[in-house]
Amino acid sequence: MLKTTLIEAAQAGAAEILRYFHGEFRIDNKEGVNNLVTEADHASEKAILSVIQSAYPDHQILAEESGAHEQTHEYKWIIDPIDGTVNFAHRIPLNAVSIGIEKNGEVIMGVVYNPHINELFFAEKGEGAFLNDKSIRVSTETRAIKACLVTGFPYTYIDQPNGPLDVFARFVKKGVPVRRLGSAAIDLCWVAAGRFDGFFEHKLEPWDSAAGMLMVQEAGGTVTNHQGETFSIYEHPLLASNGHIHEELVGVINNTRTL
Repeated sequence: MLKTTLIEAAQAGAAEILRYFHGEFRIDNKEGVNNLVTEADHASEKAILSVIQSAYPDHQILAEESGAHEQTHEYKWIIDPIDGTVNFAHRIPLNAVSIGIEKNGEVIMGVVYNPHINELFFAEKGEGAFLNDKSIRVSTETRAIKACLVTGFPYTYIDQPNGPLDVFARFVKKGVPVRRLGSAAIDLCWVAAGRFDGFFEHKLEPWDSAAGMLMVQEAGGTVTNHQGETFSIYEHPLLASNGHIHEELVGVINNTRTL
């Protein structure tokens, strides 16, 4: 029942994404210059919440646009109605619905659905990760210098040692391909599927990482913070990889080793 509701909720949100994608929609700003929110974000979130609350009216909700819907329940649904809103606003079809489910503080199930290319990623704790019902695994690359990586940049510049541009430069100066897709949920799923060997970002929110983190872990990968320590979706820096190159990536990010 939980899985069925999760997938139905993602499909309901995705239907709104497709409905708005080729039409006209209002675009507003949140904080920062390009932290956008569109009519479609609100419509997608409303459709997702309708499905979830019809089935589980007493479950907790944490949604990007409407915030926390406080309930005293062991289950919490963590929702990004459109991960990749800037892409969506520019009609770039790299965006997705992302929904994770926590039970007593642990993410146990997640879905990321990009309806533009009909890719639905699903993971359940202890049961594996899947793309359109087919099992997926992380890549087998063992050297960071040979890896294909993906990253993201925050809406406001982070002026700190080992900041996003510093880390990005360390990789690209050595010839390591580093892509930037504009959707952390898709980035994580593509690591899980073995398309990328690793992903790092300095400032993510719970709705960005909840589902994708589980996807990587269930596909055999590793997810930590930038120090290589246990990751919580409620902290900002994230590093995900196939596991084989993880220690190398931690060293490069912290400038304690070179490629």
